[in-house]
Formats: sequence, structure tokens, C-alpha cells
Amino acid sequence: MLNPSFSLDVPEGFDDSEEETGVHPIARKLFLGASAAHAFAKAHAWVSEHDIRVADVSWDFLDGENEHHCLSVYFTFESHPAEG
Repeated sequence: MLNPSFSLDVPEGFDDSEEETGVHPIARKLFLGASAAHAFAKAHAWVSEHDIRVADVSWDFLDGENEHHCLSVYFTFESHPAEG
């Protein structure tokens, strides 16, 4: 069962039923590290503990931060057909 706090608020009357341009909700989680390897290791540990599908990743460098390597992981929550 998905955690109810992992939800997307959609305005009343919103219709995304058009097959070609339907809306696909996606989440983003940031992983900071003193090195790229450290940020990646944090992301690897988190992803391995959650039932998600990684859709994309991106890197950024945060000037002035102790952990200046930032890995963004974009993902969707997996939903198993038998569970709904």
C-alpha cells in the first residue's frame, strides 16, 4: 500500500484523460554529498529501499555548501496491479 502522504493534489474538474498528452505525476528527491560518489551512494541506498521507478537524474553543484554535489532523482511510485 502506498503511503497516503505521497499524493498529488489535483484541482477539482481537472481532466487529463487525453491519451496523447495525459499528465504523469513525478516526484523528485535530492541527495547531497561532499563528492559525487557520496551523493550517488546516498541515492543508491535510498532507491534500493523503496519500490520506485527512476525516470531521470540530474546533477548540480551548490556553491557555498558543505555538501555541494547535488544529485536529483526523478521517480514515480510503483503500483502493483494486484494491490491497486
